[in-house]
Amino acid sequence: MRPPAPDQQVLTCGAAGPEAFEQWRALISDTFVPLTATPTTDRPFRGELRVVTHPAVQLTEVRAQGQHVARTRQLIAGSCEDYLLASIQLGGRGRVEQDGRTAVLTPGAMTFYDSTRPYVLHFDDAFEQLVVQLPRRPLLAAAGIPDDGVHLTAVALEAGGPGSVLAGFFSSLALVHDRDPVGAAQLSAHAPGLLASALRLAAGQGAGPEDAGLERERVLAHLRRHAADPHLDADTVAAACHLSRRALFRLFEGHESWASALRRIRVERAAGLLLTQPRRPVAAIGTACGFAGEAQFHRAFRQVVGCTPAEHRGRGGGTQRR
Repeated sequence: MRPPAPDQQVLTCGAAGPEAFEQWRALISDTFVPLTATPTTDRPFRGELRVVTHPAVQLTEVRAQGQHVARTRQLIAGSCEDYLLASIQLGGRGRVEQDGRTAVLTPGAMTFYDSTRPYVLHFDDAFEQLVVQLPRRPLLAAAGIPDDGVHLTAVALEAGGPGSVLAGFFSSLALVHDRDPVGAAQLSAHAPGLLASALRLAAGQGAGPEDAGLERERVLAHLRRHAADPHLDADTVAAACHLSRRALFRLFEGHESWASALRRIRVERAAGLLLTQPRRPVAAIGTACGFAGEAQFHRAFRQVVGCTPAEHRGRGGGTQRR
């Protein structure tokens, strides 16, 4: 049975004057955990939260002006929230303070923080983040980390490492949700395992054999970035990801193969372009998405979507995958 489609909300704050920030404080407290907040600039405040609640994880895209946010002891005493949160920086610059440490976040970096202890989030100016939120105890148990978790909070996992891999995964999850909410719910099942891998790295344990999912996501992130290149093959992908050819194939054992994943990524992009660019020739879209020829494009599209590109365009994308 397929899991239920995730729920989505878009919450926007744009009221005039002091009321704008009070509205924002209420929004972020309802979305995450009770928080205090103050603006860090004199400019009119605007903020937006895009909240997607999957069966396995809550994912929130935050776009807002500068602010100082705090989870205080008083707020903790008056609530029973027990979450681990991961902030993945997408734009701007910020910092997270908890347990005597400060993690400075630039685009692509990430860090964890714990709702059961005080923390501070600070942004001097406009920023964009992905915030991933899961129940704390099950996630720590999955990572094999003691219940207090004090040694892993406010530790920056720098851009180019796990933060970038997870940013790619969760950004893609948000995009897939727009086209296929039920498919996004299926993908979200991988979120706890990926975050457990990142937790072990934040705790200084390094990646182990059980963290193959994180390595697999690193390869998938490379495929997403370079899918338009028709010359991608096992050797070039393995070399770019600093893997042997054998290690590349081993990463995908028991899962969709890397080649099937590349085909799917290309077809998903083509499916979107067919609808958003209705006058663009089908063959040109196939070429732009990395297919070597029109016949290859038609064959792959039918295998993934269950119809031809022209039929997909004619039905407005209302076809179902096989």
